[in-house]
Amino acid sequence: MVCLGNICRSPLAEGLLAAKLPKHDFFVDSAGTGNWHVGNKPDDRSIAVAKKNGVDISCQQGRQFKVSDFDNFDHIYVMDTSNYSDVLAMAKSDTQKTKVKLILDELFPGENVDVPDPYFGMENGFDSVYKMLDEACEIIAKKLISQHLQK
Repeated sequence: MVCLGNICRSPLAEGLLAAKLPKHDFFVDSAGTGNWHVGNKPDDRSIAVAKKNGVDISCQQGRQFKVSDFDNFDHIYVMDTSNYSDVLAMAKSDTQKTKVKLILDELFPGENVDVPDPYFGMENGFDSVYKMLDEACEIIAKKLISQHLQK
């Protein structure tokens, strides 16, 4: 899960997807394309909205996306088209590029819909983002579990 700073959207997505998958079969992580919040916990508003919905993301720490993530992860979901471009620019092969997807393509295939950054947004922005990511992560979890069972 990748966003710009790794304190709002991607920590929520990480927490949501991890909560929907068997922990012994899957590893979910998040990162930012920027390095401003490396080592920091998620934004208090992300922590609060997750907690309100039964997901604990308070122990996460921000980190920056790195090229080795292409080798370490089978799927890389980005929150918006800007981060999509930034992550693709780091890819060294077409195989790596195929791992990168906009997360809301799970809800709106081919429409290139961004998860809005709630950092400077409306008061209910974190609730709205949580709902979008929860719906997308539900679809992703079902797909991943199905693929895992077919192996």
